Amino acid sequence: MSFNYDELSHTEIFDLLRQWRENNERRSEDVLYFSEVIVEDPLHKLGSEKYVVMEQVIYAALDCHYYTIAKLWIMMLSEEFPGSLRVLRYKAACLEAEEKYEEAMEVLDSIIKADETNSAARKRRVAILKAQGLIQEAIKELVDYLKKFMSDMEAWQELSELYLQVQEYSKAAFCAEELILHQPHNHLMHQRLADIRYTMGGVDNLELAKSYYCQALKLNPDNMRALLGLFLVTNTLLSHYKSSGSAKRKEAFKLSQWAQSEATKIQRKAQPPPTIPALTNMMLSLAVTD
Repeated sequence: MSFNYDELSHTEIFDLLRQWRENNERRSEDVLYFSEVIVEDPLHKLGSEKYVVMEQVIYAALDCHYYTIAKLWIMMLSEEFPGSLRVLRYKAACLEAEEKYEEAMEVLDSIIKADETNSAARKRRVAILKAQGLIQEAIKELVDYLKKFMSDMEAWQELSELYLQVQEYSKAAFCAEELILHQPHNHLMHQRLADIRYTMGGVDNLELAKSYYCQALKLNPDNMRALLGLFLVTNTLLSHYKSSGSAKRKEAFKLSQWAQSEATKIQRKAQPPPTIPALTNMMLSLAVTD
């Protein structure tokens, strides 16, 4: 622990817990350390915020595999809110952490039965199937979920990842296209689709990959991965376009040279890590002369 927590007052402890929540810091061991102090009277002085703190402690206990502590805090909430779907979700999370997947699924099913719009419970079902290695079942569950929650970008991204795991690249590309529709100005989304198209191979897919790499670089000229991807895809296209006078070959050659030049400029601006010279040598070795 980086602080002398024993010297903190109750108010300072709660301020620190609040700060970690706002910064999305788990700090699970530290939160558990505080739980012994805040479980008593000070917790009740927080008003409605105490339930957020209790949730923070429950997930901290699960992170550290202290399931008994997590169950104790869940029981405290159950007594205060009998039949609460949110408390049921904590119970499912505890069962999931203990790898009691069937019991966790039963709890999640009861939540969904009571509230069909409970997206968190549906997503946990996907996570459990994925944890069990049931990728096809997880895909089916996530497809059903997206029929009801079509604007959930995290779900589209996860579905794309799952399709990539089972090498269904065309479906992964479709999911990536959905992500671009939701965030057309996010260069990482364009880069992601370009990577998938490049992996699929074939001239048509390579041309699409080239276009999406270019768009990613238009949105963020310093995207080194997109520069490398553009360099690789254009060099691959050059091997397909045999005629030195063709317009497509000339365009691919110019983009290849440009990508190499821009990558070199970025390397010179930054303090290069040890791997950068290797990257430069690789690009030079792959370079194609017209």
